[in-house]
Amino acid sequence: MTGKTPSKTKAKATTFTVETVSRTPQQGRSKASLERMLGAARALMVERGSEDFTLIEVSKRGNVSIGSIYLRFESKDNLVRAVIAETMEHMERSEDAMLATLEQGCSSLREFVPAFVEAYAGVLTDNAALLRLAMTRAENDPLVAEPGKRAALRAVALVKAALLHYADEFGGTDHETRAEAAYYIIFATLARQLSLGSSRESVTDYDWAELKRELGRMCLAYLTAA
Repeated sequence: MTGKTPSKTKAKATTFTVETVSRTPQQGRSKASLERMLGAARALMVERGSEDFTLIEVSKRGNVSIGSIYLRFESKDNLVRAVIAETMEHMERSEDAMLATLEQGCSSLREFVPAFVEAYAGVLTDNAALLRLAMTRAENDPLVAEPGKRAALRAVALVKAALLHYADEFGGTDHETRAEAAYYIIFATLARQLSLGSSRESVTDYDWAELKRELGRMCLAYLTAA
C-alpha cells in the first residue's frame, strides 16, 4: 500500500485539466451547464483583469444555479483553475495548428521566421488576458505553476524543432542553441509588450507592427550569421 501512494500522488500532480479540478456531474447534469459556468467565469476574469468575481455573478451570467456550481466545483479557486486549464489546452491546440500551417506554407527559414513571429503574436494576443491571470496565480498556486511550466517547455521544444527543420540555412554549428535562443528572444519581446508576467507600466508605445517586423528580421539575422 505504501508503495502505491507515491505513484498515485505523482499522477495527480502531473495532470491539469478541467476534469481534474472539477467533480463528475450527477446524473442529469449536462456538459452544457459546465460550459456556461466556465464561459461566465472566463468572461468575468477577462473583463476585470482579475479573479475579483463572485459565484453569484457566475450563476447569473451563466444561467446556472449556485447549487450546480458547487456540485461541479468545491471552491471558487477550482473554478478559476478550470478556466486556466481550459486556456492552456486551447493554447496547445493553437500552437500545434499554427506550426503545422507554417511548416506547410514556408519553404525556407527566411519565410518561416517572420511568419512565425506574426502568427505567434496572434496566439499570445488572443490569450493574453487569461495568461496574465494564470501567471499571477502560478506565483502562489502549485496546481497552476507546474502545468504552466510544462506548457512553456512544450512550446520551447515545438518551436525549436520547427526552426531546426531549416537547420541547413543556419550559420555556425550550434544550431540547437541558436534555435532555442531565438524562441526565447521572440517570446520575451512579445510577452513584455503584452504584459505577460509584468505590469502594464512596462509596455512601451513602440508600434506593434513594426516591433514584430523588426523582431523577425533580427532573429533571422542571428540564426543565419556565420
